[in-house]
Amino acid sequence: MQPARALRIGDVEISVPLVLAPMAGVTDAVFRRLFKPFGFGLTVSEFVSAQSLVRMHRRTLEMIDVYADERPTAVQLHGSDPDVMARAAEFVEESGADIVDINFGCPAPKITKGGDGAAILRDPDLAVRICAAVRRAVKRAPVTVKMRLGWDADEYPYLDIAKRAEAVGICGFTLHGRYGRQFYKGVADWSCIARLKESVQVPVIGNGDVASADDAMLKYRSTGVDAIMVGRAALGNPWLIRDIAAAMRGQPAPAPPSVEERVDFAGAHLEAMLERYGERSGLLQMRKHIGWYLKGVHDASSLRERVNHAASPDEVRALLAEARLRGPALGQASHQEAVEAA
Repeated sequence: MQPARALRIGDVEISVPLVLAPMAGVTDAVFRRLFKPFGFGLTVSEFVSAQSLVRMHRRTLEMIDVYADERPTAVQLHGSDPDVMARAAEFVEESGADIVDINFGCPAPKITKGGDGAAILRDPDLAVRICAAVRRAVKRAPVTVKMRLGWDADEYPYLDIAKRAEAVGICGFTLHGRYGRQFYKGVADWSCIARLKESVQVPVIGNGDVASADDAMLKYRSTGVDAIMVGRAALGNPWLIRDIAAAMRGQPAPAPPSVEERVDFAGAHLEAMLERYGERSGLLQMRKHIGWYLKGVHDASSLRERVNHAASPDEVRALLAEARLRGPALGQASHQEAVEAA
């Protein structure tokens, strides 16, 4: 089968059309740097509050750090004030982001209760004003938008917003095929993603329910999108990214990871988090990741429970060593079921 085409967004070259989805509390610089070698062509930051960024909040400033070896990287901003979004975007560009991405897609209440994220889709005029303000403020980096179909099932403004946003200079779109109030229920509608691809001239990235290499390639070929974005299915599972990237290159599927590979990579992730965030914060942040990595290990639920109560990195290291010896689980659940259960 013919390999997938490289992607170009503005002046940014993306060799493999496979993109890491922005996920709060997950896609920090450590995660992106560790997962990049598995095949992501583009990584995306956690979504960053524009309001907090212009106030120079320390934690928010850390969120826009980019390692040189994870590039190209997009930094995603959320906010509902066009002027604040413009100021934040200008700062993000000056800080070295390759792409500035605008968040019109997050459905989480902590984001939408302030009118940000997917809630902005209720006001298409405001969405376009934000796009125009950010585009004017950013001089070098391409500006993209990640969005959903709309806020409610009976109103899908995504095509209107996209066409108007393209007219004010937006260089690409990522569309998650659900509406905002749907969260992650039901099935993502890739026919809407295909319709967006037919309606605009700039690149379109499809997002939603990509759980295997076969699934990714079917969606990529059938919709004509320029790239595939993967989010929740990659949690604790960078080998999925390796499989999709191989398929996109026209290469045979690699062998699945062993329990030892999973546990060893979890250990490497732990050490990287401790180095960056310190013992207390790094350990707390790492608990969820270890829960995801333990999918496929015999009696993983008891190990997760013990990891979540471990008081020191050495305790966690000992538990990972134990996990390494346990072998695979019988009758494994799907990776997505394990992620949602962890």
